[in-house]
Amino acid sequence: MTNLSAAKSGEKAEELVEPSKATQLSIVWRKLRFSKLAVAGFGLVVFMFMLALLAPVIAPYDPDWTGHRARPPTMEHLFGTDARGRDMLTLVVYGAQISLYVGVAAVTLEILIGLAIGMVSGYFGGLVDEVLMRITDLVLTLPTLPLLIVAIVLFETRSIHTIVLVMGIFGWPFMARVVRSEFLTLRETTFVEAARSMGATHWRIITRHILPNILSTIIVIATMDIAWFIFWEATLTFLGFGDPNSPSWGVLLERGYINFPSAWWIITFPGLALFFASLGFNLLGDGLRDALDVTTRSR
Repeated sequence: MTNLSAAKSGEKAEELVEPSKATQLSIVWRKLRFSKLAVAGFGLVVFMFMLALLAPVIAPYDPDWTGHRARPPTMEHLFGTDARGRDMLTLVVYGAQISLYVGVAAVTLEILIGLAIGMVSGYFGGLVDEVLMRITDLVLTLPTLPLLIVAIVLFETRSIHTIVLVMGIFGWPFMARVVRSEFLTLRETTFVEAARSMGATHWRIITRHILPNILSTIIVIATMDIAWFIFWEATLTFLGFGDPNSPSWGVLLERGYINFPSAWWIITFPGLALFFASLGFNLLGDGLRDALDVTTRSR
């Protein structure tokens, strides 16, 4: 009877535990769905990625097509044409490919560097933590824009890949700080101590017990930082330190500024695209932060 009762208790426990795990994603989705700002941000982000993926289909002209120069918006050219006679709608659509590539690639590099430094510093502590955090503090104290400009000037070629590399290398300190803080907290928890007492290796504790519990934080930071990197690429390009051969929104802004205000549309539409992309990622990041927050989710 005792074994039978224990078996039934185990089955009931599984029934209670499994639905809880299975419904975590649905809880997050429900929180996002009932947040109007998060839904708006999600919609903008999806729209931007659809523009980038379907650019050859959506764009009305070839990016190299030329016609009447500096023509205002008409039914034939909804966003007008630039000083070279190229269709602005086509350039804005293709510019989404470059700008989103910059944001996603730079964030990926930021995560790789920041996560590695943050988890080593936070998990092992001691002298390793002191050295890594002093390096992090040093990078944090440096002014971002001048640092990026100097680093890009040092490269012989100003390709879009160079800009991504520079921004990813110098954009990791905040990520590292947050990851370190999470590791410092979680390494002292009961389940980590239990795993350590059972002989689990450092790598297993980090990857199986600590890292999964901070993924939500990393996702939120990464989502918001995509907008940050897109903005900085546009700023660098607008100041003349970008890749002049790539049709990014920053290049369009730089060229549109020369013709402003006589040809206002050349700078207006790329600026609006940049604004809505940044707005979308920030709204989505705010919504994810609220939905993935541990305290909010447990209510």
